[in-house]
Formats: sequence, structure tokens, C-alpha cells
Amino acid sequence: MRILIEILHPAHVHFFRNFVHDMGERGHELLLTSRDKDVTVELLDEYDLPHEVLSTQAIGTVGLAAELARRVRKLTSIVNRFRPDVLTGIMGPTIAVAGRLRRVPAVVFYDTEFASRTNRWVYRLAETVITPDSYQGAVPGNHVTYSGYHELAYLHPQRFIPTEQRVKDAGIDPAEPYSVVRFVSWDASHDVGEIALTSDQKRELVARLAQCGRVLISSEKPLPPDLEPYAWRGARSHIHHVLAFADLIVGESATMSSEAAVLGTPAVYIAKTGRGYTDDQEARYGLVRHVQPTEFSASLHAVDAFLATDRNEITRAHERLLDERIDVTSWMVDWFESRS
Repeated sequence: MRILIEILHPAHVHFFRNFVHDMGERGHELLLTSRDKDVTVELLDEYDLPHEVLSTQAIGTVGLAAELARRVRKLTSIVNRFRPDVLTGIMGPTIAVAGRLRRVPAVVFYDTEFASRTNRWVYRLAETVITPDSYQGAVPGNHVTYSGYHELAYLHPQRFIPTEQRVKDAGIDPAEPYSVVRFVSWDASHDVGEIALTSDQKRELVARLAQCGRVLISSEKPLPPDLEPYAWRGARSHIHHVLAFADLIVGESATMSSEAAVLGTPAVYIAKTGRGYTDDQEARYGLVRHVQPTEFSASLHAVDAFLATDRNEITRAHERLLDERIDVTSWMVDWFESRS
């Protein structure tokens, strides 16, 4: 089988990298296209995944529309050259259009319900849409679900074992208390209407966490000068080891909150919009707390509550999550091979 995979975001690198390895070992031919956003290209290179960069992330509605048009044009040309049996990716705007134009089936993975403006037309163009079973949005056409989360494609224990040495290599003592904070840029197409934390709120959050140990900040945007000393500067591929040994993850990223949950680290997710998967991790396992940015004081209370929670309780919740959820990469391999 010939498979073309579109990578639009750093999280997509992690989602697909084990799939690329496993399918390649089984004799399938794969081609990756990428987008220069945040550390996407650096991660692909760090994991030694050959790829063709189609565009650099644009800003604003007009810029994003122009970027999409450029990507479709370039991808269509690559489809003519590579002649894939199937196109796949997360969110899938480019593969959905190029696939329909070239009559190649597009299989779209997604887990973000509120990206309705894009989902409305992408889902109708795709041959198949695949989501976690916790997905709460409507999906027209062929909708396939699985019992897991995107993050279990690369952080399931069959795929990833965190090690203290990687944390030490990053200059962190895993035996000492520390927390990780994630700030995002809010410039994706589905981020319209979101409310970012203010600089003062970021300072207050870091100050509260610093009372309980070291604080590491991962930020898509430049930090205020007084927060810059907290910036995470380790190897990008080591961040999941760091998350696994942290006491708490706090921030604006649903993806990192979910990564924390599947690694057994509690997370406070601060954003206007929720996700089916973080709601599931909150309601079913108690490993995530979703707080509105307009209720910032509630996020500080959630931080205090998690830090006071018995770690044995968190461990039991994590074990139950892993018992009830699947190795998503293995599921993907089986599903794609069932098509050939």
C-alpha cells in the first residue's frame, strides 16, 4: 500500500511516527508532507522522518486561506507523482480537497469538535473520518471510532517508557518537585474566539506553582522577560519524559493536558473550549480539570487541589485509563491493512 501522510502540527509528528515505522517494516511505502509550524520540522528531522515541506504557517483568516490554496496545489502535484492508494492526516483540509480532486480516498483523523468551520466541509469531502469514541461532535458520512485518544498512539506503554535519565539529561532532578506550564499562540484556524491568559495571569500562575517546586514553561510565543528564566530549553523529543515525572501540568493546551493524563500526571487545562477527550479524562478518570480562562481563580484552586491529592489515587486512575484504552498505533495498522 502507498500512503501519503500530511503533517500540519508538532502533535501530528508524534501521532504518526510509530505508524510510519510499523507500516514501513511491513513493506508499505509512505511519503510525508509537512508544514513549518512551531517545531514541526525540527521534530520530523529529530525522528529522522523524511518529508517535503509544503508551506509555512500563515496568520489570520486571509493568510490561512492563501496557505491552504498553496498546499492544495503542491499536494495535488505530489499525488500525481507518488500515486498513493490513500491520503491521511489529522484535521485534513489539504488531503480532503486534493483527494477529491485526484479521486484518491482521504482518511481524516480528528478529535477537536469545535473546529466546526473546517470540519463542516472537510468531513463531507473525506472518504472516512476517524475519531476517539469520546468525540462529541456530529460526523456525516463514514465515521469510525476507537477506544482511545490520539496521545495513546505514541504514549501508550507499548510505545513509550519514560526514563529518569532523560529528565536528568534535561537538567531536572526527577526526585524533586516540579511542574510544567504550557502557553499556546492561539493562531490556529480553530482558535477563533479563544481567550488567552494575560501576562499578569501567567505571572500569577507561575508564582503559585513556584511555591511548590521548580517551574518549566513551554510557550509557542515569546515570554515576558521576567518569565524567560523558566523557559524549557531541553530537546523536543525529551518533553514527554519530563511530563511523566512532573507533579502537575498546567496551561492552555488540550493536547499536552491529554498527554499528561495518559502518562499519569494530572493536568489543569485552561481554555474557553473543551474537547471530548479531555472531558472524558476528567469525568471518567479525574486526571484533567478544565477551567474557563474567565474564571482564573478557579484554575489556581484546581492547581492547589491536584497538588494536595494523594498520589496513590492518581496512580490508580492512571492504571484504570490504560486498562480501558488501546494502543492506537496498533489499531491504525490493523485498520489500514484491512483496506488493502
